Amino acid sequence: MFNLLHNFNPDPLLFSIGFLKIYWYGFFIVLAFFIAFFIIIFLAKKYNIDKKIIIDLVFYLFIFGIIGARIYDIFLEWRYYLNNPIDVFKIWEGGLAIHGAILAGIIVVIVFIKKYRVIGQKEIRNNFFRIVSIIVPALALGQAIGRWGNYFNQELFGLPTSGFWGIFINPINRPIDYYSYSYFHPTFFYESLACFIIFIVLMVYHLVIIRKNKISFKNDFIIVSLYFILYSILRFSLEFIRIDFAPIFLGLRWPQIMSLVLILVFIILYVKLYLYKNRKNNI
Repeated sequence: MFNLLHNFNPDPLLFSIGFLKIYWYGFFIVLAFFIAFFIIIFLAKKYNIDKKIIIDLVFYLFIFGIIGARIYDIFLEWRYYLNNPIDVFKIWEGGLAIHGAILAGIIVVIVFIKKYRVIGQKEIRNNFFRIVSIIVPALALGQAIGRWGNYFNQELFGLPTSGFWGIFINPINRPIDYYSYSYFHPTFFYESLACFIIFIVLMVYHLVIIRKNKISFKNDFIIVSLYFILYSILRFSLEFIRIDFAPIFLGLRWPQIMSLVLILVFIILYVKLYLYKNRKNNI
């Protein structure tokens, strides 16, 4: 695998037929969506959630997830897009930020469960965490697949490396400060592999609680927390070696700030839920 990546020079174009051009980036995004879709449907069936409702939800998640990811990327690199406004629409060239997709997805789920009583529970929070708990394994697997699109676009790579696992980056895609280097850390692969492991962890947790009939709000919350905390730790760590542009705040790259915020949010939520449970038990 690493020898292949080390010696291979990827082309972003998968194939073309006349004026129609299909790019690897788009191919992996679509592949990730369909595989994630089947994972969500599989888990929804295990939890006896109406398939038709989930199909509608996934449709909106995909549409607004792409929009949110693009808007977030534009926000981070607004100077570039201000000077190159037509590039706003060139999503096949990359520029989909996962944090933007997550934020958009959260909004979609909240709006959706207010419109439909998805699993028949009274409390919105229960519906929210149950739905998100079946989405996050699919999201992790989708990220694992989608990151390969970044490889073919030769983007989101890391610092130069002399290791045999380094990937060749064409001079035109190298930052000016690293122009004299040829091989770089395949951060896309690190993230892809780690996201696949997160997917396995979340799926195993789901299947165990389903088999043991321990379906509960607590386990829903744990699954959601596991995804956000594990991915945030992963992303925070990888940002130390990534060299693509990112705004800097308090000495940290912006995705690191977002990762810390997500970790803090779920720690606070856990404490609040723990205190709420203890207070309820003492009444």
